[in-house]
Amino acid sequence: MAPRLNWLRAGVLGANDGIVSIAALVVGVAAATDDPMPVLVAGTAGIIAGALSMALGEYVSVSSQRDSEAALIGRERQELRDHPEAELQELADIYQAKGLSKSTAARVAKELTARDPVAAHLEAELGIDERQLTNPWHAAISSALAFLAGAVLPMLAITLSDPSVQIPLTFAASLVALALTGGIGAYLGQSPLLRPILRVTAGGALALAITWGIGSLLGGGVHL
Repeated sequence: MAPRLNWLRAGVLGANDGIVSIAALVVGVAAATDDPMPVLVAGTAGIIAGALSMALGEYVSVSSQRDSEAALIGRERQELRDHPEAELQELADIYQAKGLSKSTAARVAKELTARDPVAAHLEAELGIDERQLTNPWHAAISSALAFLAGAVLPMLAITLSDPSVQIPLTFAASLVALALTGGIGAYLGQSPLLRPILRVTAGGALALAITWGIGSLLGGGVHL
């Protein structure tokens, strides 16, 4: 359950990034020009670049984490081969430190070691489950898809709405979407809803306002 919730939270954060970055980009360009083509080109390029960047960043991050975990697993296997008795005592000490009596901790350590010594030590010492190591490719694809899912809404709002209302409509649609992602993230994290929702919508509104202001200032002197 915990790994699944972590994936869901990561997906919510990826969608949040897609909403903010693409909404801010297209609003800034739309504020600088009345021509819809630059908005479409900039938004499309931003979606592709953002999704690829998210995927690459997640792949590198998870690959580094997996390499570190693999090294720890290899070291633990070696220690179990070289010093089995010392490792058994270490495992017993861990459970004793968690509140078990000395005799119970020793018995638990022996039973877990007899069943799967590597798994027992990885879980107790490092909090690692060798069967649930994160796949870098899965992480990269999931991150890219989450970004794309978030980016779709502001892109549709800015390109399909009437030019006279496209910027305020994109503002409104993006803030509603951000409120939803903030609420979902808070729910998954089992925290109060209001503060995360306000935090994410306020940050998104600030980003949109800044890029709108820059686009408006540069629009008269920059040909897009």
